[in-house]
Amino acid sequence: MKLTVVGGGSTYTPELVDGFARLRDTLPVRELVLTDPAADRLDLIAALARRIFTRQAHDGTITTTTDLDAAVDGADAVLLQLRVGGQAARQQDETWPLECGCVGQETTGAGGLAKALRTVPVVLGIADRVRRANPGAWIIDFTNPVGIVTRALLQEGHRAVGLCNVAIGFQRKFAAMLGVPPADVHLDHVGLNHLTWETGVRLGGPAGKDVLPELLSGHGEAVAADLRLPRALLDRLGVVPSYYLRYFYAHDEVVREQRTKPSRAAEVAEMERQLLALYADPALDGKPELLASRGGAHYSEAAVDLAAALLNGAGAPHQVVNTRNDGTLPFLPDDAVIEVQAAVTREGAAPLPVPSVDPLYAGLMAQVTAYEDLALTAALRGGRERVFKALLAHPLIGQYAAADRLTDQLIAHNREHLTWA
Repeated sequence: MKLTVVGGGSTYTPELVDGFARLRDTLPVRELVLTDPAADRLDLIAALARRIFTRQAHDGTITTTTDLDAAVDGADAVLLQLRVGGQAARQQDETWPLECGCVGQETTGAGGLAKALRTVPVVLGIADRVRRANPGAWIIDFTNPVGIVTRALLQEGHRAVGLCNVAIGFQRKFAAMLGVPPADVHLDHVGLNHLTWETGVRLGGPAGKDVLPELLSGHGEAVAADLRLPRALLDRLGVVPSYYLRYFYAHDEVVREQRTKPSRAAEVAEMERQLLALYADPALDGKPELLASRGGAHYSEAAVDLAAALLNGAGAPHQVVNTRNDGTLPFLPDDAVIEVQAAVTREGAAPLPVPSVDPLYAGLMAQVTAYEDLALTAALRGGRERVFKALLAHPLIGQYAAADRLTDQLIAHNREHLTWA
C-alpha cells in the first residue's frame, strides 16, 4: 500500500517512520511518500527515514516531493500533520492571549481559534486534491485542533478520522502502573479532542473489570503529578482528566505561570533546532531520545493501528479516535466530533456505546462543542463578528471586553493567513 504524509518535513516524522518499520506486519507499507513545501527539511528527514527502514530491514521505499498532487496520487491513506505558519505562529498563539489575562495555548482558547482559522481552509484544500486523486483514500488527521479540523473534513464529505495521542499515552502509563501489557488495558475515554476524561480503566476489553478506583488509590500521587493537578481533585472527581483540563480547572494558575516562564513554543523551537542537528548525522538510524520530549509520544503506534484497521481490517479492534457523534452522546449534536472508543473497520469508525456522562463533564463538553461550531463557521466564512462570537462562547474567555480585544489581536497577528481580513 501507498501512504502519504503531508507535513513530512516535520520533526515528528521519524516517530511515525519508526512505527511503520517496527509494525510492518500490521501495516505493510510498500511506498511511503513524504511531502512538504520545505524542501531542505524534507530531504533531511527522508534521509533519516530511509536509514530507519534499512536498520529495521523494511523493504518499502521512501520518496519525497514538494508537489502535493504527485504525493497523493494513488495513495491509500493520507496522514495530515501540518502546522500553518510554523513555530512562529505558535509562539504568537501562546503569548498575545496573555495580554488579556487568558491562557495562551495552541489548541484551546484564543490561540486555538487562531490556529483553526489558519488551518481549516488549508486542510480542506488538501482534502479536495486527495479526493480528486483517489476518492477512496482515507484521510487521517493529526493536525490540531483535531476536533475542529476533523469536523470540517467530515462536513465536506471526506473519508476522514481524527487521531490524538492522549488516550494511547494514558493506556501505556496505566499499563506500566498495573504491571500488565498495554493491549490488556481498555479505557472508558470520553469527551472532545483535548477535553477528555478517563472514566474507567478496564482489564481485557470493554466488558472487563474496572480497576480505576484501585489505580487512583495506589498511584494517585503519580497520576496527579503527571497532570499537574492536586491528588485531592482526582479523588473528588473519581476520574482522570486529560492534562488539557488543567487549562480549565486551574486557569488563573496557568496564566500566572505562562507570564513568568518561556512559552512551550519557544521550548519546542529549541528542541526542533537540536533534533534537526541530530537528524543530519549520517550515523543516526533511529529516533533519538529527545524526540520523546517533542510531543506526540506513541503517535506512531496509534497511527499504524488506525491505518491498518481502515485499510486492511487489521490493528486493534477498538481504538480511541475523533469521529461523528451520531447520537453516541445524546446531549451533543449528531454532527459534533467526539473523541471516544470506536470499532474501526474498512467502513470507518463507529463509536462504542458510552454510559451516562456526569453533568460535570457533559456541560463543559456541550459548551466547547458550541464554541467549535462557531469556530468552524468563522474558519469557513470569515468575518470579525464570527471570530468575536466564537471567542465569547469559549469557556476560557466568556467576557465581552476580553473577546473584543482578543478578536482584534487575533486578526492582527494572523492577517497574512486570513484571506478575508
